[in-house]
Amino acid sequence: MFVEPAQNAAAWTSDLKLWLSELALRSGFDTAGVAAVASPDPEITQPHLDANRFEAWIAAGRAGEMDYLKRRNEQGVLLRSHVQIAMPWARSVIVCALNYNVAAPLSIDQSGPGTGWIARYAWSGRNSSTDTDDLIPTDYHDELLSRLRKIESNLQERFACQTRCYVDTGPLVERAAAAKAGIGWIGKNTCVLDQKLGSWLLLGVIVTSIPVSSELAFELPADRCGSCTRCIDACPTNALVAPREMDASRCIAYLTIEKKGVIAEELREPMGRQVFGCDICQDVCPWNRRAPTSQNEGMLARKQLINPPLAWLAEMDSATFKQWFKGSPLERTRLKRLHRNVAIAMGNSGETQFIPQLQQWSTAEDPVLAESSQWALARIHTLTTAPERPAIISKD
Repeated sequence: MFVEPAQNAAAWTSDLKLWLSELALRSGFDTAGVAAVASPDPEITQPHLDANRFEAWIAAGRAGEMDYLKRRNEQGVLLRSHVQIAMPWARSVIVCALNYNVAAPLSIDQSGPGTGWIARYAWSGRNSSTDTDDLIPTDYHDELLSRLRKIESNLQERFACQTRCYVDTGPLVERAAAAKAGIGWIGKNTCVLDQKLGSWLLLGVIVTSIPVSSELAFELPADRCGSCTRCIDACPTNALVAPREMDASRCIAYLTIEKKGVIAEELREPMGRQVFGCDICQDVCPWNRRAPTSQNEGMLARKQLINPPLAWLAEMDSATFKQWFKGSPLERTRLKRLHRNVAIAMGNSGETQFIPQLQQWSTAEDPVLAESSQWALARIHTLTTAPERPAIISKD
């Protein structure tokens, strides 16, 4: 039953939170919660701890070239260190999560030779209004934002309040807000983990001027990672430097999407066949074994992007790239960077079938693609000419 909230609510109450949860489900999300921007209890120092940790993380250079994370106000304070730095009126954050897990292979499963990997969230598409079986590319930013707008509209119809919707673009750390809102705990792979949904969650937030009532407890979800370190052990580039601490400048998702120019040689071999993003730390997580699959409209899987042939991606010109990826997360990385990533994946495959393509790219006008292809050719040579190890003969 849908519960209508009191019309003149001055703060988030249990009833209003229940209304929000039901509204979020009707809007296409899988779960939602509310977090106080600043705790009503002055003894709780969590907001200050979060700010200090974020400042230290930036100072250590772990944001790489993601300059938007480093933006500061006129006083030199990092905008993302606390919501009220950019929005003094903010009193609470609505956090909504959408499950994007689909019934499909994992990146760690056996795949055909010469295939690459595109992050699960980037397979997204929706059904066409025509009779074609092909899905129309979608971007989770747009999908989540449209859903957030529905919630925002309902909220503003009932209450006089200020609001601001964000999907990865706001001056706040979404996962920290998600944990405070009860969505889940922050796992050792730095992803938000829900006991039932796992970590295949996309987050959207609405910053509001509505304060949180004292009847709603400020309590972080229990950490249920225990002694497990599978995500840390599985990270090929050692980006997870400690539990819940990532050096983003080493993360394959950063390297294949955010990093411009040349990728450090020491990180190329560990990148394996990843050409856009990385799912490894989530693929190995035990909590994701029981995670439900989703059929969220707008986040359906485009089958052509699951284990895509590297040769197919390499053959793309600007027009073909636009045809396949306009309106998709891959549009952000652009064809030039995608081909750089494909060249590295070709080298790591050890497949000699890719030599002609890499030789062509090795003299390309783009110096980054040319250098990456030259490295890939040398990598294939190393993999195909390495002497076989002698068989170990048992003495038994």
